[in-house]
Amino acid sequence: MRTDVTHFCCSVQDGIAFVRLNRPERKNPLTFESYAELRDWFRDLAYDDTVRVVIFGPNGGNFSSGGDVHDIIGPLTRMGMKELLAFTRMTGDLVKAILTCGKPVIAAVDGICVGAGAIIAMASDLRLATPEAKTAFLFTRVGLAGCDMGACAILPRIIGQSRAAELLYTGRTMRADEGERWGFYNRIVAGDALEAEALTLARQIAAGPGFGHMMTKTMLMQEWSMGLEQAIEAEAQAQAICMQTADFTRAYEAFVAKERPVFEGD
Repeated sequence: MRTDVTHFCCSVQDGIAFVRLNRPERKNPLTFESYAELRDWFRDLAYDDTVRVVIFGPNGGNFSSGGDVHDIIGPLTRMGMKELLAFTRMTGDLVKAILTCGKPVIAAVDGICVGAGAIIAMASDLRLATPEAKTAFLFTRVGLAGCDMGACAILPRIIGQSRAAELLYTGRTMRADEGERWGFYNRIVAGDALEAEALTLARQIAAGPGFGHMMTKTMLMQEWSMGLEQAIEAEAQAQAICMQTADFTRAYEAFVAKERPVFEGD
């Protein structure tokens, strides 16, 4: 997987990619360039089997302050409709790339996690947070709608319609304990243990069947728009495909031998 990126930090070890934004002195805002590079990186990830799990982590005690006021919001006020739509489609493409990358994504959230930063956490599969995590969908606070980058579709599915509506209408901060109670965060961990906990979870997932995880992620997204009968049939087909993998055979053979299976992702 490509790690020679310019507008964010990336490292890969033992099948786990660690990604973080790289402007800690400004609480890691996003720019036009970092949006595009992250979008392209997650798109490429769908075709790279060397990475099995992604951790999107904080930098300097903060996750992300969202779109940069000077580098993004200012220029947007001077753009025409065609340019504005190109930008909003690009930001949405980042979310779609995360959702379709075929790899489980863990957001490890500390400090400020607002605007597009909150969206990245929302688009991740799993979320860990420190007690200091402050999450807000700030779009109405800057005169926009709360329906940004899929928020009105995804957030209600995580925390429920009325809770999502409150956050999206008011732009208020969701405390870490609220986020855990509402199901946004899987759990709260101490600040000095955040990355270790995220790595432990990532290693546990990476040790599982990579193709099976890809199929699970695919179905979690595709079944949003399915009726129950369609979903059951789609899962039947997906599971039949997974039964043809070598990992399925490895699991059976390990069970017979009373051993722990070692999955290789194929």
